[in-house]
Amino acid sequence: MPVSPVEFASLLCSRLCHDLLSPVGALNNGLELLADETDPEMRQRVLDLLSESARASANKLKFFRLAFGAAGGFGEHVDSREAKTAIEGLLIDNKRTELGWMVEAATLPKPAIKVLLNLAMIASEALVRGGKLDVGGEETGGQLEIVVKIEGPRIILDPELRATLVSGEGEGGVTPRAAAAYLVHTLATGAGGAVLVSEPADNVMVFGAVFNAR
Repeated sequence: MPVSPVEFASLLCSRLCHDLLSPVGALNNGLELLADETDPEMRQRVLDLLSESARASANKLKFFRLAFGAAGGFGEHVDSREAKTAIEGLLIDNKRTELGWMVEAATLPKPAIKVLLNLAMIASEALVRGGKLDVGGEETGGQLEIVVKIEGPRIILDPELRATLVSGEGEGGVTPRAAAAYLVHTLATGAGGAVLVSEPADNVMVFGAVFNAR
Protein backbone atom coordinates (compact mmCIF):
# COMPACT_ATOMS: atom_id res chain seq x y z
CA MET A 1 0.00 0.00 0.00
CA PRO A 2 1.50 3.39 -1.00
CA VAL A 3 2.54 5.67 1.85
CA SER A 4 1.30 9.25 1.60
CA PRO A 5 3.75 12.15 2.08
CA VAL A 6 2.10 12.98 5.41
CA GLU A 7 2.40 9.39 6.60
CA PHE A 8 6.04 9.23 5.57
CA ALA A 9 6.76 12.51 7.38
CA SER A 10 5.23 10.99 10.52
CA LEU A 11 7.29 7.81 10.14
CA LEU A 12 10.45 9.80 9.62
CA CYS A 13 9.81 12.03 12.63
CA SER A 14 9.26 8.95 14.79
CA ARG A 15 12.53 7.43 13.58
CA LEU A 16 14.50 10.63 14.22
CA CYS A 17 13.04 11.07 17.71
CA HIS A 18 13.89 7.45 18.54
CA ASP A 19 17.50 7.81 17.41
CA LEU A 20 18.04 11.13 19.17
CA LEU A 21 16.38 10.09 22.43
CA SER A 22 19.44 8.26 23.77
CA PRO A 23 22.10 11.00 23.39
CA VAL A 24 19.70 13.78 24.38
CA GLY A 25 18.54 11.73 27.38
CA ALA A 26 22.17 11.26 28.39
CA LEU A 27 22.63 15.03 28.26
CA ASN A 28 19.67 15.53 30.56
CA ASN A 29 20.88 12.88 33.01
CA GLY A 30 24.37 14.37 33.00
CA LEU A 31 23.07 17.84 33.81
CA GLU A 32 21.06 16.44 36.71
CA LEU A 33 24.12 14.63 38.06
CA LEU A 34 26.26 17.73 37.65
CA ALA A 35 23.82 19.80 39.70
CA ASP A 36 24.11 17.41 42.67
CA GLU A 37 27.76 16.37 42.42
CA THR A 38 30.45 18.17 44.43
CA ASP A 39 33.43 15.83 44.05
CA PRO A 40 35.83 17.35 41.45
CA GLU A 41 36.77 14.00 39.92
CA MET A 42 33.16 12.92 39.52
CA ARG A 43 32.21 16.31 38.09
CA GLN A 44 34.92 15.90 35.46
CA ARG A 45 33.55 12.48 34.55
CA VAL A 46 30.09 13.96 34.20
CA LEU A 47 31.47 16.76 32.01
CA ASP A 48 33.15 14.14 29.81
CA LEU A 49 29.81 12.34 29.53
CA LEU A 50 28.08 15.57 28.57
CA SER A 51 30.75 16.28 25.93
CA GLU A 52 30.36 12.81 24.39
CA SER A 53 26.57 13.03 24.37
CA ALA A 54 26.61 16.51 22.83
CA ARG A 55 28.99 15.32 20.10
CA ALA A 56 26.85 12.25 19.39
CA SER A 57 23.71 14.39 19.16
CA ALA A 58 25.40 16.86 16.79
CA ASN A 59 26.77 14.07 14.59
CA LYS A 60 23.39 12.39 14.31
CA LEU A 61 21.69 15.67 13.46
CA LYS A 62 24.27 16.45 10.75
CA PHE A 63 23.82 12.97 9.29
CA PHE A 64 20.01 13.11 9.34
CA ARG A 65 20.00 16.61 7.84
CA LEU A 66 21.91 15.33 4.81
CA ALA A 67 20.30 11.87 4.63
CA PHE A 68 16.69 13.00 5.05
CA GLY A 69 16.61 16.76 4.70
CA ALA A 70 17.53 19.43 2.18
CA ALA A 71 21.16 19.91 3.24
CA GLY A 72 23.93 20.15 0.68
CA GLY A 73 23.11 23.54 -0.84
CA PHE A 74 20.63 24.61 -3.47
CA GLY A 75 22.26 22.88 -6.44
CA GLU A 76 21.40 19.48 -7.85
CA HIS A 77 24.71 17.95 -6.75
CA VAL A 78 26.31 17.54 -3.31
CA ASP A 79 29.99 17.37 -2.44
CA SER A 80 30.67 13.69 -1.79
CA ARG A 81 33.05 14.65 1.02
CA GLU A 82 30.02 15.85 2.98
CA ALA A 83 28.57 12.35 2.78
CA LYS A 84 31.83 10.80 3.94
CA THR A 85 32.05 13.19 6.88
CA ALA A 86 28.44 12.43 7.82
CA ILE A 87 29.08 8.67 7.87
CA GLU A 88 32.32 9.12 9.83
CA GLY A 89 30.38 11.14 12.39
CA LEU A 90 27.74 8.43 12.66
CA LEU A 91 30.44 5.80 13.27
CA ILE A 92 32.72 7.87 15.48
CA ASP A 93 31.62 6.15 18.69
CA ASN A 94 31.56 2.71 17.09
CA LYS A 95 35.22 1.76 17.33
CA ARG A 96 34.52 -1.72 15.98
CA THR A 97 33.43 -0.56 12.51
CA GLU A 98 35.90 0.64 9.90
CA LEU A 99 34.80 2.78 6.94
CA GLY A 100 36.17 2.15 3.47
CA TRP A 101 35.39 5.09 1.15
CA MET A 102 35.33 4.20 -2.56
CA VAL A 103 33.58 7.23 -4.05
CA GLU A 104 35.90 8.94 -6.51
CA ALA A 105 33.47 11.53 -7.86
CA ALA A 106 33.81 14.97 -6.30
CA THR A 107 30.03 15.41 -6.36
CA LEU A 108 26.94 13.24 -6.75
CA PRO A 109 23.27 14.11 -7.37
CA LYS A 110 21.25 14.65 -4.20
CA PRO A 111 19.15 11.48 -4.68
CA ALA A 112 22.35 9.42 -4.93
CA ILE A 113 23.72 10.99 -1.74
CA LYS A 114 20.51 10.19 0.13
CA VAL A 115 20.48 6.59 -1.11
CA LEU A 116 24.15 6.20 -0.25
CA LEU A 117 23.77 7.60 3.28
CA ASN A 118 20.66 5.64 4.14
CA LEU A 119 22.06 2.37 2.81
CA ALA A 120 25.25 3.01 4.80
CA MET A 121 23.23 3.58 7.98
CA ILE A 122 21.13 0.44 7.48
CA ALA A 123 24.21 -1.62 6.65
CA SER A 124 26.19 -0.35 9.65
CA GLU A 125 23.35 -1.32 11.98
CA ALA A 126 23.44 -4.84 10.54
CA LEU A 127 27.08 -5.18 11.68
CA VAL A 128 26.12 -6.38 15.14
CA ARG A 129 29.72 -6.96 16.25
CA GLY A 130 31.37 -4.41 14.02
CA GLY A 131 33.50 -5.02 10.95
CA LYS A 132 34.16 -3.26 7.65
CA LEU A 133 31.75 -0.90 5.89
CA ASP A 134 32.71 -0.16 2.28
CA VAL A 135 30.78 2.55 0.45
CA GLY A 136 30.95 3.18 -3.30
CA GLY A 137 29.00 5.27 -5.76
CA GLU A 138 29.30 6.69 -9.25
CA GLU A 139 27.34 8.23 -12.11
CA THR A 140 28.03 6.65 -15.50
CA GLY A 141 26.11 6.62 -18.73
CA GLY A 142 23.15 8.43 -17.24
CA GLN A 143 22.82 5.92 -14.39
CA LEU A 144 23.62 6.15 -10.71
CA GLU A 145 25.13 3.11 -9.05
CA ILE A 146 25.43 2.87 -5.27
CA VAL A 147 27.03 -0.12 -3.55
CA VAL A 148 27.49 -0.71 0.17
CA LYS A 149 29.36 -3.81 1.28
CA ILE A 150 29.68 -4.98 4.88
CA GLU A 151 31.96 -7.64 6.27
CA GLY A 152 31.95 -8.82 9.86
CA PRO A 153 31.69 -11.77 12.24
CA ARG A 154 27.95 -11.36 12.77
CA ILE A 155 25.57 -9.75 10.27
CA ILE A 156 21.86 -9.46 11.05
CA LEU A 157 19.48 -7.52 8.79
CA ASP A 158 15.92 -7.22 10.01
CA PRO A 159 13.62 -8.97 7.48
CA GLU A 160 11.35 -5.92 7.61
CA LEU A 161 14.18 -3.69 6.39
CA ARG A 162 15.13 -6.11 3.63
CA ALA A 163 11.53 -6.34 2.41
CA THR A 164 11.08 -2.57 2.50
CA LEU A 165 14.32 -1.94 0.62
CA VAL A 166 13.44 -4.39 -2.14
CA SER A 167 9.65 -4.18 -2.41
CA GLY A 168 8.68 -0.99 -0.59
CA GLU A 169 7.10 -2.43 2.55
CA GLY A 170 7.22 -5.31 5.01
CA GLU A 171 4.42 -7.65 6.01
CA GLY A 172 2.96 -5.07 8.39
CA GLY A 173 3.36 -2.12 6.06
CA VAL A 174 5.98 0.60 6.58
CA THR A 175 7.03 1.30 10.16
CA PRO A 176 9.18 4.11 11.63
CA ARG A 177 12.09 1.66 11.88
CA ALA A 178 11.90 1.13 8.11
CA ALA A 179 11.60 4.81 7.17
CA ALA A 180 15.15 4.96 5.81
CA ALA A 181 14.63 1.77 3.81
CA TYR A 182 11.40 3.15 2.38
CA LEU A 183 13.17 6.34 1.31
CA VAL A 184 15.88 4.33 -0.49
CA HIS A 185 13.28 2.20 -2.28
CA THR A 186 11.17 5.20 -3.28
CA LEU A 187 14.10 7.20 -4.65
CA ALA A 188 15.46 4.25 -6.64
CA THR A 189 12.19 2.95 -8.09
CA GLY A 190 10.91 6.47 -8.70
CA ALA A 191 13.90 6.98 -11.01
CA GLY A 192 13.31 3.75 -12.90
CA GLY A 193 15.68 1.61 -10.86
CA ALA A 194 15.75 -1.00 -8.14
CA VAL A 195 17.39 -1.96 -4.86
CA LEU A 196 19.10 -5.32 -4.36
CA VAL A 197 20.22 -6.95 -1.12
CA SER A 198 22.30 -10.10 -1.04
CA GLU A 199 22.04 -12.86 1.52
CA PRO A 200 24.88 -12.95 4.07
CA ALA A 201 27.56 -15.32 2.77
CA ASP A 202 31.01 -15.85 4.32
CA ASN A 203 30.26 -12.95 6.69
CA VAL A 204 29.68 -10.58 3.77
CA MET A 205 26.53 -8.76 2.63
CA VAL A 206 26.08 -6.35 -0.27
CA PHE A 207 23.46 -3.62 -0.75
CA GLY A 208 23.06 -2.08 -4.18
CA ALA A 209 20.89 0.49 -5.91
CA VAL A 210 20.87 1.36 -9.63
CA PHE A 211 18.63 4.10 -11.03
CA ASN A 212 18.52 6.81 -13.66
CA ALA A 213 20.27 10.08 -13.03
CA ARG A 214 18.03 13.12 -13.18
